[in-house]
Amino acid sequence: MARYLLVAHQTADSLELRSRVLDLIREDKAAEFVLLVPATPVGLLPAAGGEGRTAVQVARWRGARARTMLEEAGARVAAVRIGNYDPFVAVEEELHGSNYDAVVISTLPPGLSRWLRLNLPSKIARRFPQLRLIQVTAQPLPARTG
Repeated sequence: MARYLLVAHQTADSLELRSRVLDLIREDKAAEFVLLVPATPVGLLPAAGGEGRTAVQVARWRGARARTMLEEAGARVAAVRIGNYDPFVAVEEELHGSNYDAVVISTLPPGLSRWLRLNLPSKIARRFPQLRLIQVTAQPLPARTG
């Protein structure tokens, strides 16, 4: 049974991430997933509906929505965790002392993705070379934060 860490925020409930998770389940029917949603500051997110909410509240909402979508698709989601606002720190903290076979990073396309501008996939690959790194690029949807 493979264990995957899914790292996403704005793309956590995207069709592209759902599709990739279904591909992973086809490879291993017993695959298990943990969704990590960094608590991105609300000011860095599209301004539609998040006003008056904290970064943690928006991340929890996004995580709950994504969990429902993934479980309805047949994924075994063991947990949804809210991480540090810095996605690299969030991943590092989650991987410390936890066993995963791969990290799946879901981002917006180049030019829109703050995580790609931060070079997040490369940083994680260098810091954790023993883990398979899977990158998913999701198309932006209309701004929605709950």
